[in-house]
Amino acid sequence: MPAGRIGVIGLGSMGFGMALSLKRAGFDVAGCDVSAETVAKWVAEGGRGAASPAEAARDADAVVSVVVNAAQTETILFGENGVAETLPKDSVFISSATMDPDIARRLCKQLEATGRHYLDAPISGGAQRAAQGELTVLASGSKAAFAKARPALDAMAAKLYELGDEAGQGAAFKMINQLLAGVHIAAASEAIAFAAKQGLDIRKVYEVITASAGNSWMFENRVPHVLDGDYTPRSAVDIFVKDLGIIQDMARTAKFPVPVSAAALQMFLMTSAAGMGRDDDASVARIYAQVTGTRLPGQ
Repeated sequence: MPAGRIGVIGLGSMGFGMALSLKRAGFDVAGCDVSAETVAKWVAEGGRGAASPAEAARDADAVVSVVVNAAQTETILFGENGVAETLPKDSVFISSATMDPDIARRLCKQLEATGRHYLDAPISGGAQRAAQGELTVLASGSKAAFAKARPALDAMAAKLYELGDEAGQGAAFKMINQLLAGVHIAAASEAIAFAAKQGLDIRKVYEVITASAGNSWMFENRVPHVLDGDYTPRSAVDIFVKDLGIIQDMARTAKFPVPVSAAALQMFLMTSAAGMGRDDDASVARIYAQVTGTRLPGQ
């Protein structure tokens, strides 16, 4: 017997893997995506297809939303054929989009007013860990929201951090992660392009740095994309245009200086403006190469 009914909205690289993990755990999973081709792929995996968020939420114990931003999340919740139309009372909406904490608090308040629960639950770990049910989830919300979401979270996450009893706290933790991730990708891109400009064997540079104090998780994970000349998007440039932009907005409101992340944002903006917004975020290395006349693999 299925462990319960869950809707997954947003079957991208992360959402598809999360849906697979839920299905493997025994849930009856309805998948919804703007791409009919992606929904068909999900049905081919043995899942149920849903034509709208409302359909995915009908009779569900939980809905997991894995979309890009706050605007999409709000539309999924309260727009035409939205989740709030059909999600049963006392069920939970698990929001995994990266967004401004203030917006997470507002969406939570709106949904809770209808008798449903909202769990602020940004994710980290990448597509492979999503498919393996080994994500890190940075969650905050009421005790009732956690109780309703826990079976689904157990299927999707290797690490669940319970970060508070109010929505917005999970989002704030995620933004600190994104600040560091964006800065580290920009720094890794700068370093490997600079190494190429010096005429160094950049594969040997990668070997040396990953065994040295200058290494970072992002250097180790993203630089192989540069070495292979493969910019197929695992995480796109425009994701960090968005996330580092949110950090700038938060910092301006708090009157807190963030000059390093501001510089990183400019590099992502430059890369996006050059037509690489939908390419892998390691493409920041390509903008350094273009500006300086440096050759990288695949160019």
